[in-house]
Amino acid sequence: MAATPSSLQRLHLIAVGGSIMHNLALALHQRGAHVTGSDDEIFEPAKSRLAKAGLLPAAEGWYPEKITPDLDAVIVGMHARPDNPELLRAQELGLRVYSFPEFIYEASRNKQRVVIGGSHGKTSITSLILHVLRYHQRQFDYAVGAQLEGFELMVQLTDDAPVIIIEGDEYLSSPIDRRPKFHLYHHHIGVISGISWDHINVFPTEEVYREQFKIFAEMTPKAGTLIYDQDDEQVQLVTVPSNPDVTYIGYGPHEHVIRNGNTFLITKKDDEVPVKVFGEHNLRNISAAKEVCKQLGIKGKDFYEALGSFKGAARRLEKVSEGEGSVVYKDFAHAPSKLKATATAFKKQYPKRKLVACLELHTFSSLNPAFLPQYAHTFDTPDVAVVYFNPHVLEHKRLPPLPPEAVQQAFQRPDLRVFTNSRQLAEFLHAQNWQDANLLMMSSGTFDGLDLNQLAAEVTK
Repeated sequence: MAATPSSLQRLHLIAVGGSIMHNLALALHQRGAHVTGSDDEIFEPAKSRLAKAGLLPAAEGWYPEKITPDLDAVIVGMHARPDNPELLRAQELGLRVYSFPEFIYEASRNKQRVVIGGSHGKTSITSLILHVLRYHQRQFDYAVGAQLEGFELMVQLTDDAPVIIIEGDEYLSSPIDRRPKFHLYHHHIGVISGISWDHINVFPTEEVYREQFKIFAEMTPKAGTLIYDQDDEQVQLVTVPSNPDVTYIGYGPHEHVIRNGNTFLITKKDDEVPVKVFGEHNLRNISAAKEVCKQLGIKGKDFYEALGSFKGAARRLEKVSEGEGSVVYKDFAHAPSKLKATATAFKKQYPKRKLVACLELHTFSSLNPAFLPQYAHTFDTPDVAVVYFNPHVLEHKRLPPLPPEAVQQAFQRPDLRVFTNSRQLAEFLHAQNWQDANLLMMSSGTFDGLDLNQLAAEVTK
């Protein structure tokens, strides 16, 4: 029998401290389930949020005795290992073990499933759709990879909502299920926003990585819809309209105009709609979201009405501070395609100002010598380009030491500044002349605790 959100009442989450996993725990707790969890380390904000709900484990670590026969199911996060003591105990007892995507699918079997896939833009497109649906008071469930303004949690599961919007990550589902997450949601409406090789530790070649999106595209069912970036060469290779029972919809950047650092969308009626996000990649994201919303019955004029109040997803080209002659943004960008798109968009939005851009290499792929050449000429746009990485992260990820000159060579920019000490990085940035100059900080990390708010305040004062 299919699991509905209300049919599973006793659940244990292994690796409950993860970004999406702790949100799932809170969502299940909110709808009345008895939820327990474990993890070997739990950081903020998960720690405080779980504690407030009474869900924070009494002690960090793995405790097989928590896995009892009366559990309806165990949900295992990607952070756990295949030999996790609690996971082994669950398997020994014959309990149903779900990965995160398996559980979301089971809980949404009776809903229309919209899955947003792609190497970049997933979170922004998903958050755009959620914003529009909420604005028009539509009922929906969701699972998204970032905290969104106006949404308490990153996951919502109810019995009543007819549709669920899911950010479809291509990374592995769990330590015991090596399938990409977005293969397990079984979408009715699918989106591929762009394909740019990532996760080298899992997908060793560009071809293997691209194949995952081909599988996703081919999973689109009869009477289903596949929406895709029609200008992306890699996407074109996997979205060939081959099934006569599937509707294929290509999209490009929304027509627009930029005036005085502000972006306006141009509609079919030649109206101008001001938006708070900018850059060609975001204009493509808007087009993708508009196509999805159209499939869900949202008319064009209603889409644009809602769009006016959309501020963007957290850490996705997010404004930190603005002064008279300068502005500071932070962005989650770290992959080569994201880096290039964000830096180019920023320079185009403020063409008369100097752009100082700083990237932190933080992921396994970005620090891998085999992958680094993918960054060649992706950081040419900024007037001052800076790369930071922490050598200790290399040790933690069991990667070889990375000489700064190797980074400079990979980016193929002779004047690239490379720092491996966050204090020296901060000193360098503080020393810049910020008159008519903007700062862009890009990372999936934290620049090792660099106080970005303080830095931004000094830059824009």
